[in-house]
Amino acid sequence: MKWLTFDEGGTVRHGYLDGDEIVVTGDGDLAAVVRGESGTGVRERRPVQGVRILAPLLTPGKVIAVAANYQEHVKESGSEARDQKTATPRLFLKPDTAITGPDAPVVLNPITSQLDWEVEIAAVVGRRASSVPVAQALDHVFGYTTSNDISARSLDLDVPRDGEAWTGFFDWLEGKWLDGSAPMGPYLVTTDEVPDPQNLELTLELNGQIMQRGSSTDMVHTVAELVSFSSRLMTLNPGDVILTGTPSGVGATTGVFLKPGDRMVAEVEGLGPLTTPVVAS
Repeated sequence: MKWLTFDEGGTVRHGYLDGDEIVVTGDGDLAAVVRGESGTGVRERRPVQGVRILAPLLTPGKVIAVAANYQEHVKESGSEARDQKTATPRLFLKPDTAITGPDAPVVLNPITSQLDWEVEIAAVVGRRASSVPVAQALDHVFGYTTSNDISARSLDLDVPRDGEAWTGFFDWLEGKWLDGSAPMGPYLVTTDEVPDPQNLELTLELNGQIMQRGSSTDMVHTVAELVSFSSRLMTLNPGDVILTGTPSGVGATTGVFLKPGDRMVAEVEGLGPLTTPVVAS
């Protein structure tokens, strides 16, 4: 089932897709559905073309992301492929103010001159998870959505950088926190329609040119492994989101960065295209 959150005349509502129509099942975003508190009974129908689709979850509890989780992306960054026998997930958090939806513009914040893209599969937690084994981890996932981890590769802080490794690390980390830097949508697709999250194609087009094309078969850590590992560090609650990494083809490796007037289309197989325009501040 393809669930979606939408704005209709200033009211946030949710429902599921049925052909070219939305079967409306409640007000607010999909948080109640993910928690199992909202049914699928038909209230009314709306043409999908007549509404503005929003991010599936407007204020998720946690947005967990993972760095260096596709081997080809690791290698394009100049590193050796990660040894899956010894590697552990490299997790970080993005704030809920990073969340935005389809067609919502990302503002080119003057704090950076190097804004980049990263198409990713986002897994949405549907059941509380604490120290769950890998074999049971996907049982705690409600569904998946397309996401784009937009990243500031430089921070223009008017302060000379001291060259220390920790300074470089925190510049990288803080570059993940900009407002609107985690577009998601258009749909939240339930797991029954995604039987194998490790066999999905991901693409990102910039102004009609394909910049990223990869497959989740290239992941260092599978979705199940990411859910399991995360749940060992923190309790995962329904509505938490895990961004699972990006394939090769990011702007940082080509020297191409986003500018006002650009248009990105990120897409994960079966999850729908996610369009994000870029505007000046």
